[in-house]
Amino acid sequence: MKIIIINGPNLNLLGKREQNIYGDLPFEEFFSTLQNKYPSVELSHFQSNIEGELIDKIQEVGFSYDGIILNAAAYSHTSVGIGDAVKAIESPVIEVHISNTFAREEFRHQSYISPVAKGVILGFGLHSYELALQSFVD
Repeated sequence: MKIIIINGPNLNLLGKREQNIYGDLPFEEFFSTLQNKYPSVELSHFQSNIEGELIDKIQEVGFSYDGIILNAAAYSHTSVGIGDAVKAIESPVIEVHISNTFAREEFRHQSYISPVAKGVILGFGLHSYELALQSFVD
């Protein structure tokens, strides 16, 4: 099984930024834990702060991977293009967010990805990624 985690803007700063919201664990460390816990899954990850690069990656893997775990971060609430890319591919996409976006600013209550995603998981910290991964493995 081939699964990719695609992370959007500012998620390269996990472990450093707003630790009260995002925690203090760098993503690479968390990702290594996931790889060790799910050795039967071919797990990779990609991060970009650039909207077009996220769209390119979604299109690149969206016809050959068994699943995509997508945290488009702030682009979730602003990018029609990313929503359209998810809609255009065949691979199922689980949208994840580390924080509970509904407990934050009102503009974060809307997502252009949610309506075209297989599912949405939010508010469980980095564990949101593992819950999404489990949905593919189960």
